[in-house]
Amino acid sequence: MKQLNYSVLKESGYKGFILKTAPEKVLQFGEGNFLRAFVDYWFDIANEKAGWNGKCVIVQPISSSGPNSVVDMLNEQECLYTLYLRGSVRGERVDSKRVISSVSRALNPVDKKEDFDALMELAVSSDLELVVSNTTEAGIAFDSNCKLEDAPASSYPGKLTQILYKRWKAGKSALVILPCELIDNNGAELQKCILKYVDLWKLENAFKNYIEKECTFCSTLVDRIVPGAIRNPEEVECLQKKNGYIDKVMDVGEIFGVWNIEGPDWLEEKLPFKAAGVNCPVVPDVTPYKKRKVRILNGAHTSFVPGAYLAGFDIVRDAVSNNVICSFMNKLLYEEVIPTLPLNKKDLMEFASSVQDRFNNPFINHALIDITLNSTSKWRTRVMPSLVEYVSEQKELPICITMSMAALIAFFSNDIQELNEKSLICRRPKGDSYACKDEYQFLKFYFEHKNDSTDDLVRAVLTNENMWGRDLSQIRGFESAVISDLERIRTEGSELAFASCLS
Repeated sequence: MKQLNYSVLKESGYKGFILKTAPEKVLQFGEGNFLRAFVDYWFDIANEKAGWNGKCVIVQPISSSGPNSVVDMLNEQECLYTLYLRGSVRGERVDSKRVISSVSRALNPVDKKEDFDALMELAVSSDLELVVSNTTEAGIAFDSNCKLEDAPASSYPGKLTQILYKRWKAGKSALVILPCELIDNNGAELQKCILKYVDLWKLENAFKNYIEKECTFCSTLVDRIVPGAIRNPEEVECLQKKNGYIDKVMDVGEIFGVWNIEGPDWLEEKLPFKAAGVNCPVVPDVTPYKKRKVRILNGAHTSFVPGAYLAGFDIVRDAVSNNVICSFMNKLLYEEVIPTLPLNKKDLMEFASSVQDRFNNPFINHALIDITLNSTSKWRTRVMPSLVEYVSEQKELPICITMSMAALIAFFSNDIQELNEKSLICRRPKGDSYACKDEYQFLKFYFEHKNDSTDDLVRAVLTNENMWGRDLSQIRGFESAVISDLERIRTEGSELAFASCLS
């Protein structure tokens, strides 16, 4: 069987959309599974649905760790690859295949001088319009050791400064920068790093003005789960036989995807996404959308997972297939979280509706115990704001959120066995041990309070300001409600405790 390229794809009989040649409009820092299942997918759809006629050039931002790098494998395949979007839509199993042809070439400027030269040549291209990136949360960082003369600078912001400086000196138009790194205000933070290099390298004031006034740095919010490569060799072999080619860089993502882009009004017309009818809106501020994601998607996880795990479930899909747990999650989202959020209620309800499909993905075995990592800080950032705002607005306690706090305490205190350097070992009601992983100070706290009465434990937890940044016992009625809920979990089990919230 032959490896994927344009001629092999044609021989295979593939009938989907393919664009072989087009101007290189996007410079993409990051070759990983996420960008290829997210950004490159959106641009591929834009080529098909909006006639955008553009290609992306992928740049590997750090040194290759081995001979078979993604960049090399992409180039071997003329930068074609197969993307499977898999999941559940309104309860129906979906497994869609698309060959992505929105990438023209892949460069490794760190290890190959010729690729660095090619990158600098691309920097002055009249076709270039956009820069996208996903260099991990640590990628947007200033490194004072970088020099303008480096080939290339070691940091991503340093590389981008080199590119923009060369482009400015050549008199070329400014670019739109769309970072996808998961940090707050990623566009503004990237611009700050570049301005630091402008000062460090003593570059012209006119170039500084180009960065501040002409280039458009957009903060963005990305949302798509990307499991990435298929690990099962038998499934890979089966897909290759079905496709009629070998694909060394096939990718997998969930069906759901949204790219919120903060920018001026004119940007919506410049980008091809509105015309393509895809879920990549340009908005004046991404902050409410981040709050929506954190409070609804992440908050749902954090709220039901500890209790679901104690009830004997091991993966998300099985937990939300349980009527009690699913109903508990939905009541929490629709009646307690959504009323506290500032966006359009129809939009919020549609987003919440997608959560159940995403959690019910038949292709992803998301372990509940993995989600419990650092649950204390997660509850503080994802759930506590909904509690506080609900109480402030409704003048009463949200019963499901309150129960989620009791379930969290139960998770960290259920039949404690031992404390070691990495985890607190507890035991589920069905008898198997599990490892709680969190900040050591919190694990030690629960171990030291393992013999407390329910009342004393709840009071100790709620008044621990290192955990919550405030004294939660000051919320009227919260302490007594959590005590009652924890007693119910310990005597009746978490599933029946969750059910008590539904009447």
